[in-house]
Amino acid sequence: RAADTDLSVCVLEKGAEVGAHVLSGNVFEPRALDELIPKWRQEDAPIRVPVSSDKFWMLTKNKAWTLPSPFDNKGNYVISLSQLVRWMSVKAEELGVEVYPGFAASEILYDENQIVAGVATNDVGIAKDGSKRETFQPGVELRGRITLLAEGCRGSLSENIITNHKLRESGQGQHQTYALGIKEVWEIEEGKHKPGSVVHTVGWPLDMKTYGGSFLYHLDDRQLAIGLVVALNYRNPFLSPYDEFQKFKQHPAIRTLLEGGTVLQYGARTLNEGGFQSIPNPVFPGGAIIGCSAGFLNVPKIKGSHTAMKSALY
Repeated sequence: RAADTDLSVCVLEKGAEVGAHVLSGNVFEPRALDELIPKWRQEDAPIRVPVSSDKFWMLTKNKAWTLPSPFDNKGNYVISLSQLVRWMSVKAEELGVEVYPGFAASEILYDENQIVAGVATNDVGIAKDGSKRETFQPGVELRGRITLLAEGCRGSLSENIITNHKLRESGQGQHQTYALGIKEVWEIEEGKHKPGSVVHTVGWPLDMKTYGGSFLYHLDDRQLAIGLVVALNYRNPFLSPYDEFQKFKQHPAIRTLLEGGTVLQYGARTLNEGGFQSIPNPVFPGGAIIGCSAGFLNVPKIKGSHTAMKSALY
């Protein structure tokens, strides 16, 4: 609009609806949103719970020891990232962006000069034996001057591009490392709910050779986001991150918070843990890799939303 240029922008969303594949316990840093939508505070954005306290615990089996917090969340907000994405999709569509949920990009398209020219979606309505059902619909090709891959952690097309274009070598990026985060949203008793309270823990139930930690974020409406993140380079082959999460919820400091509550939602996702040194060259002929597909998670801050937005802005 500023340049009076007519651009056609299309977003493919693999989830059945926008936000369906966005899962994150999230303490949101709004600086990128301040640049993108400066008046978001006046536009009923789903960002309503400022951080009110920030604690860091070292857990042993039966005790929680308070340590100085390594984080600075002053001015940040406890949010549902999927709700924010839904709100932002409405803003995008108001600007003329075409958003197509329910379509997964499955193939990179190249032109005659081997420059990325777009993506193709996968065929749908195929039975297990490979036959076409009545609901069969062939995939479609979407071609554009610029293709941006924002698939999240270890996106399949992004990894193919990184390998085929040798983006780690050209960007001097080391190999990426990963963790698994397991999260639940609880509705807890009114007297235990402290909107904006943020707690991170290290230690039990993980041993000294396993990298990981937990989070407890108090949202609004008596809701609590609780989760455990375990690095996937754990040495014990019998370790189960899911079972460790169940143990974690039995810790005296955690169990008292959850007693009388109800689980509303649960899920899991992988996270990039390599940090700055694992970011490849994100640009390739015909497009770029943005967000967690490129590994822009700031591990020491446990923040990736605003860096993903920054990578798209610039």
